[in-house]
Amino acid sequence: MRPDLSAIHTARVETIATAELAIETSGEGFFEITHEAARFLERINARDGALLLFIRHTSGSLVVQENADPDVRTDLVTALKRLAPANAGWVHEAEGPDDMPAHIKSMLNGISLHVPVAGGV
Repeated sequence: MRPDLSAIHTARVETIATAELAIETSGEGFFEITHEAARFLERINARDGALLLFIRHTSGSLVVQENADPDVRTDLVTALKRLAPANAGWVHEAEGPDDMPAHIKSMLNGISLHVPVAGGV
């Protein structure tokens, strides 16, 4: 096998833009933020680069997943509940029985994403 590296494109960093997105949630589950991220890229006239998404909450996480079939989200919630069930004898329950499972899910899924941006999308 011979690796084949594509052409290399370089660019000067001309703009770094930041914004904060606040989303009220109704508890456990997946919440779509694709449209908000795309709107941010549009508002800053993004071209090529990377979008960094970061969540500050210690019991939330960010994932890239399919959203065409809602069954995917249902199955993902089911899988995460199996990996970190509520009422499993956790010591930390300061904010309720779902608090420690949420911390574990956050650790498994991650709190940041780098999304490549090409041509503004």
